[in-house]
Amino acid sequence: KKKSRLSTDWAVIDLGFANYDDQTNYANAGSYLVNRPGYPALSANDFKLRSGKSINVNIWFFMQKLNLIKENVNLKYGLGLELNNYRFRSDISFKEDGPIPYSVSNAISNAPFIFRDSVSFTKNKLAADYLTIPLMLNFSTSHSSRKKQFQVSVGVSAGYLYSSRNKQRSEARGKETNKGDYDLERFKFSYVGEIGLGRLKLYASYSPNSIFENNLNMRPYNLGFRIGN
Repeated sequence: KKKSRLSTDWAVIDLGFANYDDQTNYANAGSYLVNRPGYPALSANDFKLRSGKSINVNIWFFMQKLNLIKENVNLKYGLGLELNNYRFRSDISFKEDGPIPYSVSNAISNAPFIFRDSVSFTKNKLAADYLTIPLMLNFSTSHSSRKKQFQVSVGVSAGYLYSSRNKQRSEARGKETNKGDYDLERFKFSYVGEIGLGRLKLYASYSPNSIFENNLNMRPYNLGFRIGN
């Protein structure tokens, strides 16, 4: 029986850490950042993350590999959900619109903005979820046992933002979930890669573009373990 050139892995899971490279010019952020009177202006320090608690989870519905040259060079692609949770150290809040805090004129903003809140949060994160398609070129060693096969994959991915929210917890307000776009870029382009031996794989991704459409220049990256069949 002729061996199929196409192989499929179902329900592949990624577990890793999420972070970003902050290249924002805060002097030109404009009205997107609302400064609290008597406090320093919002800066890069306010957007630093709790690295160990900023999590990336990817749920790939499937990943397929098409043999191009024997079994050593393959085209690898898939479809899944990319879930990123950015956990902040500081007490910043995201608003889609509404009354501007600390404004003397009680002005109303019709655009998203970020401000330093008046309460202390025990949990404060921005969640950004994407429907993502990765496309990679895969290089594999020849081995009779898949458990001992060494693989390297490099390529790109394209994602579409379908959900974003600011989840917070504090003694003063309890648990809150505020949904909004927050000026996040709808489309996400990333360089992606994986390296592994058998079923154990490491994955990484980096986007050369900011996750925000305007004002903030934060380029996300993820790193973790890939668990598949």
